[in-house]
Amino acid sequence: MKRSQWIIGGDGASYDIGYGGLDHVIGSGEDVNIFVIDTEVYSNTGGQASKATPIGAIAQFAANGKRVGKKDLGLMQATYGNVYVAQVAMGADQSQCLKAFREAEAWNGPSLVIAYAPCINHGLKAKGGMGKSQAEEAKAVECGYWHLWRYNPALAEEGKTPFQLDSKEPQWDKFQDFLEGEVRFLSLKKAAPEAAQELYDACKAAAQRRYQTYVRKTQEDWSK
Repeated sequence: MKRSQWIIGGDGASYDIGYGGLDHVIGSGEDVNIFVIDTEVYSNTGGQASKATPIGAIAQFAANGKRVGKKDLGLMQATYGNVYVAQVAMGADQSQCLKAFREAEAWNGPSLVIAYAPCINHGLKAKGGMGKSQAEEAKAVECGYWHLWRYNPALAEEGKTPFQLDSKEPQWDKFQDFLEGEVRFLSLKKAAPEAAQELYDACKAAAQRRYQTYVRKTQEDWSK
């Protein structure tokens, strides 16, 4: 039986300070599986902003809200063509999450699975706090803050479109309610009241652009 081996890291090590190492491993073409736990902040060193932190979120080194968009690590690695990539959120779709891990294991080459993971630094305002992190993941996907998708090179080899968008059409009207349900965004109104709404709108616009990019990827013709 094939042994299951995974390299596990956070977004700081994967998107930011350790990105060069991650890219080097993926670029090797070896049959390795990588699991990234994306908390969108340096969780274990005090809550500093990373390249995974979205526009508008407050973190250390971004006290008035981050002004630069979140890095799309998954789509970047998919450009290699021989890398299996998936974005998952277990609380939003357990079936899609399990399918991604199975496909990553089955692919004979580099695999990268990125999972959305609420963190104590997010400041969940829902009753139950971090005990409701799975429900928070579901809300993130429902409003379009986080998207579920899989890029499977095995499909490309069959002449099929390798990019599969698993998220439903987001309910964009719920986007700002989601942001204001977390202290990292809600505290913008106190830290930078004159810029808060502008940053909320910029965060939503970035999420919409990303979603439309994914929709276009599903429409590519790989039959030729």
